[in-house]
Amino acid sequence: MERAEYEIMHAVEDRMWWYRGLRTLVARVLAPALARSPAAGPVLDAGCGTGGMLSRLGTAVAGRQTLGVEYDPVAAALAANKSGRPIVVGSINQLPLGAGDLAGYVSLDVYCHGNVDPDRALAEARRCLAPGGIAVLNLPAYQWLLSAHDKRVHNVRRFTRRQARTLLAGHGFRVVRASYWNTFLFPLMLLHRLTERADAASDVRDYPAWLDAIFSAALAIERGLIALGISLPFGGSLLLVATPDG
Repeated sequence: MERAEYEIMHAVEDRMWWYRGLRTLVARVLAPALARSPAAGPVLDAGCGTGGMLSRLGTAVAGRQTLGVEYDPVAAALAANKSGRPIVVGSINQLPLGAGDLAGYVSLDVYCHGNVDPDRALAEARRCLAPGGIAVLNLPAYQWLLSAHDKRVHNVRRFTRRQARTLLAGHGFRVVRASYWNTFLFPLMLLHRLTERADAASDVRDYPAWLDAIFSAALAIERGLIALGISLPFGGSLLLVATPDG
């Protein structure tokens, strides 16, 4: 992305309903999974963008320190400033970490990016996670929903639950949880995608307070259902929790 796009993300991500909902969901599934894990080492935000997730997680999760890897130096600098956490400039296709260094691996809407090779990235995640480590991935759902927003942020792929499960299993992961989310708002998302112009602006922006509150409430209900162990059958995004198999 261009510097201006990163600066918009940096400015908006702590206010926008979608980012807040995603990060709350991830934090709530990651912390208990790590608390049950025997793995030692830090938690990596792989492709940490401008640092919103790291800022949400804080200095540690279940006693494990947090750090980030980000490909773009502009975004990495913004992330370090926002989160106060160590950020390494590098690619998730080739992590600057040793084998078994990590207790946790988080990657949010990164495997969809044109510069990322999902097979290489997952192989690196598997290499760097200690036995019993926890991986949490968020992926945009359904290739047929590829949109003007995706093109603006250089996303080239979206995933189904079956595709994601197969990809993870092929790289030595056992999937613990897999649920779609952004389900209640999916009809609105579909209508927006069907009617938007090819040159439409990015979806990353401030929303009116009343609309933000409605969208946030919908995601809060979904988080409650996922916390109860319910896997939602469809949605705009896909959340997976996995651990190295064997």
